[in-house]
Amino acid sequence: MALLPAFLRTARAGRRVPRPAARPAADDEVLLDAPDDRLGPALVAAAHGEYAPVAGLLAATRENAEWEHRDRYATRLAAFARSRSGWLDDWRAARPDDPDALLVGVRLMVDRCWDSPVRAELLRQAGPSVTAAAEGSGPDPVPWRIALDTARGARTGHAEFERLWAEAVRRSPHHYGCHVAALDYLAAASPRAHRECLDFAETAAQDAPEDALVRALPVRAAFACLTAGGGTTVDRARLDAAADLAIAHAAGYPAADPWAAELRNLLTYVLVRLERPRDAAEQLRLTGPYVTSFPWDRDGDDPLGRFLQVRDGVRAAVAGGRG
Repeated sequence: MALLPAFLRTARAGRRVPRPAARPAADDEVLLDAPDDRLGPALVAAAHGEYAPVAGLLAATRENAEWEHRDRYATRLAAFARSRSGWLDDWRAARPDDPDALLVGVRLMVDRCWDSPVRAELLRQAGPSVTAAAEGSGPDPVPWRIALDTARGARTGHAEFERLWAEAVRRSPHHYGCHVAALDYLAAASPRAHRECLDFAETAAQDAPEDALVRALPVRAAFACLTAGGGTTVDRARLDAAADLAIAHAAGYPAADPWAAELRNLLTYVLVRLERPRDAAEQLRLTGPYVTSFPWDRDGDDPLGRFLQVRDGVRAAVAGGRG
């Protein structure tokens, strides 16, 4: 499959200054999928059936073009609504044209389709509604990220996927979520195209501003290679370079920062697979108490237990002088 056009600009912006590291978290201090200090109050309000704080949070991300936060918050809110949707139902009834309520509703609809054994058929049926919502979203790339996810699950052909991709990157050339969606599509469409996936991720990272999260996309591609059995078909140096780039990017976030937790958890996973326990131990220290389900759910139904198991193994390897 031909690589999707990157539509990327030249790198710019300066490096961020690393913050002091956190102390290692004890087992009973570890938190799974903890929200940051903006999302947390909104989730508490939603648990009480109140949608106004959620509406305010998502409106702020839209008005300030905080697309990475908007993507992550909408995903987390949709996940919460899968078991407790009363606040979302009330919100959509009171404000049927609210673009933020529509965004969460579309994300929820697509997520529910993914759980079905007839996922592809359901997503094909949902596709026109998802695309229509994206077309009415103005400069917001997040609905297009959802459209890209929908297209992957529906096994949409390359031409239509590239059309959706063009719409997404026209709105935000360096949006991480849209790039992850495209990377996942490439990996699903060509399961053995590990080099091509790394090519795509490396190009996106190289052309992005230094402070853009997409700079860490190669480590996501390395994760896909390693978990799909492609680690032996790709030059080891490229996998190490992907990890090193993510280490450099993650250094710009404060230690024990819930926002950076997913990147640091993913980076730890990749470093362990690359047998770099000392580097993995450093990321565990910087992560602090924050554990994310992804990527540890890749290995089973107990992501927290898997994280603790891997952390113990990393500590033993470092204590034993390995890596």
